[in-house]
Amino acid sequence: MVEGGLAYGTYRGLFAPEWAGPLAKVLVLLLVGYGLYQNRHLKSLYLVLLGLFLNALVIFANGGHMPVSLGALERAGVEGWEEILKERKDAVHTLLDSSTRLPFLGDTIALPPLRKAVSLGDLFILLGLMGVVVEGALRPRGLKPSPFRLGFALGLLLFATLWALGLV
Repeated sequence: MVEGGLAYGTYRGLFAPEWAGPLAKVLVLLLVGYGLYQNRHLKSLYLVLLGLFLNALVIFANGGHMPVSLGALERAGVEGWEEILKERKDAVHTLLDSSTRLPFLGDTIALPPLRKAVSLGDLFILLGLMGVVVEGALRPRGLKPSPFRLGFALGLLLFATLWALGLV
């Protein structure tokens, strides 16, 4: 919510993107980090932690902004962001160009079904969250998971992943 408010304020010209984007990211990282720490018993959250680390790495390497590829946005069916990114009116994103550090970790993966461009870190976060759901399905009331439940949960996880990537 804080990140969204700072992004909206930046878009409206109320905040400078040079400080609003990095501030939003630090606040989000602190809140998410606290939540991950409190739920460290859920092993799938370690994928979320990896994704968060990869996103934080590319964001801080690029001055507090997530680089986004115009090509990925176009492949995802998203239009109208070129001028906003070029003029740095977005507190969260910046245009991926030749000066971008760690460009392979930016938002370069198009997800046409979701009309989004995402990063490798985002995919790890998505897989980790789906894994938490699977972990919850496998451990109702402390029961040991049956092979059927395990197969069903993993199949569902695989299908959701393939769907999110636009492969099914």
